[in-house]
Amino acid sequence: MPFAARQWIAPTWGPAENWRLVDATAPDPRQGEVTVRVHAAGMNPADRKHVAASRTGVVLPVPIGYEISGEIVAIGPDTRIGSGEARVGDEVIAFRVQGGYATTLTIPADKAFRKPSPLSHAEAANLLLAGTTAAEMLERVHAARGETVLLHGASGAVGVTVLQLAALRGVRVIGTTSEAGAERVRRFGGIPVPYGDGLEGRVRALGFPVHAALDAVGTDEAVDVSLAVVADTSRIVTIAAPARAARHGFRSIAGSQPASAAFRDGIRGELTRLADEGMLTVPLARTYPLADAVEATRFLAEGHPGGKLALIP
Repeated sequence: MPFAARQWIAPTWGPAENWRLVDATAPDPRQGEVTVRVHAAGMNPADRKHVAASRTGVVLPVPIGYEISGEIVAIGPDTRIGSGEARVGDEVIAFRVQGGYATTLTIPADKAFRKPSPLSHAEAANLLLAGTTAAEMLERVHAARGETVLLHGASGAVGVTVLQLAALRGVRVIGTTSEAGAERVRRFGGIPVPYGDGLEGRVRALGFPVHAALDAVGTDEAVDVSLAVVADTSRIVTIAAPARAARHGFRSIAGSQPASAAFRDGIRGELTRLADEGMLTVPLARTYPLADAVEATRFLAEGHPGGKLALIP
């Protein structure tokens, strides 16, 4: 029988203050689906941005949230999850779902992967959006062992994952950061450099040839310095400055692009494996009750939470 649930929706376009926590139903899973009792919902800036203004092909009300961690409570007939066989009671994470800010959710089974055991539900619920983005950034610039990359926004969620994945590749990372984030960059193997006036000079003063640049912040400074220190613009990638990318001929990626979506879907299993083996962690700043999603979104919008946020039903 269907599961009663509570879920956050955007009934109108606009700020998070417009959102509503409503009664909902998680339907019985059909073939190729599973129903998950959500133990934690990951929070990302995209959750807010994607309902801030109308989008072509998206119909209101819009369920909020793309990432969850929880427990399977029902499985459709003849159904496997993304990482293989599964049973009721198994703990899973899921990414690229719709409506993750919920107590229970029925989702396509291929979006679910076995939860990495070293991670709490709150950490695991934040693994894959930042993780797949970081992995794609490194892939698109062909970062290779022994090379040096410049990473803008190194202390943020995507940046910290880039640092960990780069270390596994044997890639040196110079990471721009605020003073408050410098220790986090060092902890994950990067060389912190303060952003602000004189950034290019501080990067060059380190004495490493910069082979590629990854922009996770989208500021003019990040783009200008990347163009100044990287000779080959095909080895610059941004997730936050598409207009500058189009103007200067470097790559902009986003989960809405078919090539990006395909890559990110394909890398989920590898990232889950790395986390399960203790090689990939998720710094967590704090958790909020599900009912406090609007307050949590305001805090996330401030831009410097110091780690990931999660909602706990």
